[in-house]
Amino acid sequence: MIHKFYQDYTYMVMDVNSGAIHVIDELAYDVLDFYPEKKAEETIELLKNKYSANEIEEAIKELDFLTKEGLLFSDDRYLNHKGFKEKKPVVKALCLHIAHDCNIRCKYCFASQGDFKGDRSLMSAEVGKKAIDFLIQNSSNRKNLEVDFFGGEPLMNFETVKEIVDYGRKEEKKHNKNIRFTMTTNGVLLNDENMKYINENMYNVVLSIDGRKEVNDNMRYSINGQGTYDIIVPKLLKMAEMREQKNYYVRGTFTRENLDFAKDVLHLADLGFKSTSMEPVVAEEHHEYAIKEEDLSTVYQQYELLAKEYVKRIKEGKGFDFFHFMIDLNQGPCVIKRVSGCGAGAEYLAITPEGDIYPCHQFVGNEDFKIGSIMNNALSTSLYNEFSNAHIYNKDKCTKCWAKFYCSGGCHANAYNFNNNIYEPYDIGCEMEKKRIECALTIQAKLAEEE
Repeated sequence: MIHKFYQDYTYMVMDVNSGAIHVIDELAYDVLDFYPEKKAEETIELLKNKYSANEIEEAIKELDFLTKEGLLFSDDRYLNHKGFKEKKPVVKALCLHIAHDCNIRCKYCFASQGDFKGDRSLMSAEVGKKAIDFLIQNSSNRKNLEVDFFGGEPLMNFETVKEIVDYGRKEEKKHNKNIRFTMTTNGVLLNDENMKYINENMYNVVLSIDGRKEVNDNMRYSINGQGTYDIIVPKLLKMAEMREQKNYYVRGTFTRENLDFAKDVLHLADLGFKSTSMEPVVAEEHHEYAIKEEDLSTVYQQYELLAKEYVKRIKEGKGFDFFHFMIDLNQGPCVIKRVSGCGAGAEYLAITPEGDIYPCHQFVGNEDFKIGSIMNNALSTSLYNEFSNAHIYNKDKCTKCWAKFYCSGGCHANAYNFNNNIYEPYDIGCEMEKKRIECALTIQAKLAEEE
């Protein structure tokens, strides 16, 4: 399987199974419309009005060479890979819902403004410590583990966060583990004291902001209806500087109300943030801010515009990282990551303040997806196995898709919320992901031109 595309005056072809990426000329690009199904004579006849026979024959020889070398039309090397066939999912990451409460109200919040459609509550230190025990006990021989403090707003329960981290540090030494703690925060409650603690104890930090002031304040506002931009920007900038612009992301969400989201990404970069992410909102169509299929052409244009500016700024020495454009062509993720994605429901689990276990933060509140409880160390084997098996080879759409080894099957929660089936990906999300991949590959090609 191959995928060819043209962007920013660059012709490219990807060999899906090997991962090889080729920058080609227009002639080879056109020949690939017929190669290898048609014979050389047929291809020459079909393209004779644009190229000479000798040119076409030479292009076919080059494509023959790449194919022989396993760099085009290669076989799938993952399906029978030992790492995939013999994989035994172990729990490697927990999302601790340290607070089912929030101090702001976001229009698009999937967590129902922080309470996850239940009672507003805070996790106790006891539950948090049991979560650490559960993670260590179910992590098998894996050394590096992750715990993300999530909400609602985690800083509303900060003293408990510190207790859990202290406990984790003690337990990791006993069991030869390394726990990487992370936190996602809206930034409103950041102050000198907790920023210092976060900087010293959190492996990574996600700081939430949607971009320009008018965009952010339209979607993210305090309980009394006031925008959060002026409150959080100085704090987020200070946090980024304290971390020396490393191991953090400012993360935004774009909606139908700001389809010109490239301006928001660049606004964040202009403020001084070096690591950014801007995710498309995932919402049912009846919401006025939901992205619809008819919006995709505009979204594509924005990603292309952003990719051009991204390259320009890197060349000018003013570059920044944009999460969706960060593709490692030299090594990339491991086999399991390529095939199974985030591992939600098997390797990655969410824990509520009461200790209930869910496949991930987006399933919390849906009792049909309650896997068990850390309070009695119980897991629903059938549900756990169902998520473990939700990899690209068990998803019909994915098996035919050129992007499958980059998106790894997409988000299970989005699939379920839109199609009532974790094995059927969310189409609009798929299309945006494919465009982001094309942009990321084009960026790599443009930067390679300078080397």
